[in-house]
Amino acid sequence: MAHALVNPDGLHDPVPFGYSHTAAVPAGTELVLIAGQYGSGPDGAVVSGDFAGQVRQAFRNLGLALAAHGLGLGHVVQLRTYVVDHDVSRLGPIAEAVREGWGTQPPVNTLLGVTSLAVPGVLFEVEALAART
Repeated sequence: MAHALVNPDGLHDPVPFGYSHTAAVPAGTELVLIAGQYGSGPDGAVVSGDFAGQVRQAFRNLGLALAAHGLGLGHVVQLRTYVVDHDVSRLGPIAEAVREGWGTQPPVNTLLGVTSLAVPGVLFEVEALAART
């Protein structure tokens, strides 16, 4: 891992919610930016109308995008997640996907609730910043 994750004393434990509070990336580290990935198949069509299904597929797609650069989920420093019509019930599938990918060392993550995304039917999108020493 080319970066350090820190969850400072005095702040709540964010790990059960699928993120860390801070990340530090050392100077000289190569950064790889991954555009928003959504729950699509290779043809770009949404694979499921189900929110949890879209989350799982979006994270699979993120893994494929990282692999194209010789990276894995452990290289991810920061995520941004976009959720259509967000409410608290949608946190569970996101936190579960993050736990599956990162365990107890999740990256920094900001969730944004939005009214819509680029393609009709898309309910979730994730973008990433990864680091390679």
